[in-house]
Amino acid sequence: SIVEIRDVSPAHFFTKIESFSLFSNSGIESYECRDFEAGGYNWRLVIYPNGHPSKEKKGNHVSVYLAMSETNYLPEDWELNVIFTIFLYNQILDNYLCFRDGVRRFSEAKSMWGFPKFISKKSLRDESSSYLVEDNFVVGAEVFVLQRQRVSERLTLFKPTTQKRVWKIRGFSKLDDDVWFSEEFTVSDVNWKVQVYPNGHPSVNGRYVSIFLICVSADSFAPHQKVKADFNIRLKGWPSAILDSGKISHWFTSSTRSRPLYEFVSLDWLRDPKSCILVKDCCTVEVEIYVQLVAK
Repeated sequence: SIVEIRDVSPAHFFTKIESFSLFSNSGIESYECRDFEAGGYNWRLVIYPNGHPSKEKKGNHVSVYLAMSETNYLPEDWELNVIFTIFLYNQILDNYLCFRDGVRRFSEAKSMWGFPKFISKKSLRDESSSYLVEDNFVVGAEVFVLQRQRVSERLTLFKPTTQKRVWKIRGFSKLDDDVWFSEEFTVSDVNWKVQVYPNGHPSVNGRYVSIFLICVSADSFAPHQKVKADFNIRLKGWPSAILDSGKISHWFTSSTRSRPLYEFVSLDWLRDPKSCILVKDCCTVEVEIYVQLVAK
């Protein structure tokens, strides 16, 4: 740490403790000062009159720390790089003994930094030092946050296990709407939905059944977030007739939230009794999904 003398008072905070000897002998382990704002964040000084218990076990020093006072509103994995100075006021010479470290990283894991041996009790009681006058003890702080625009990402990979969902569509040819939606379902903490155009998507002029796999979660994705998934979509009939899309891989993002299969099967073939897919105007839709990774 760097120790220097300065005439200019602290820019952000100072506190005066009267009757410091009573404070030191009161049995109070520490005192958390009132909050102050610096660099867009709230801070407080924490003063240990007999030393921090885990750093200064003999009680021969006063410990002073800087702590973040509010962190609940900060994003996950937050961290701040900070340069701070703790001031001790010389009440006779009207200047400040300043203690400063290099850059310190405040984070969820460690939100308090400081000086376990800020000043020894012996030096404090020395009348020539002028840091304890009429039993008054004055300290202050300056805090400078190094602003930066950090880009972070979290990549989650999943074990290769697939999950299936099955729906039976009845009255397939008589659906009033031009589109059928499955209920929303969840695979690997990602929400999905299947969309079927029984009379074809407008882009294929009513000649094919079109089926879309929609990543519902992508509606709230930030531009950098994405999901990589492999999937199969099947139409199943009787007794074992199956139309299978084959395995399809797709990156789902906020701008590509669905993977369309515009020409899944021709309507002429589907309506042909020989296909055995549309039986008594009913068919079964099955989707099998394996979510490989999620990037956030």
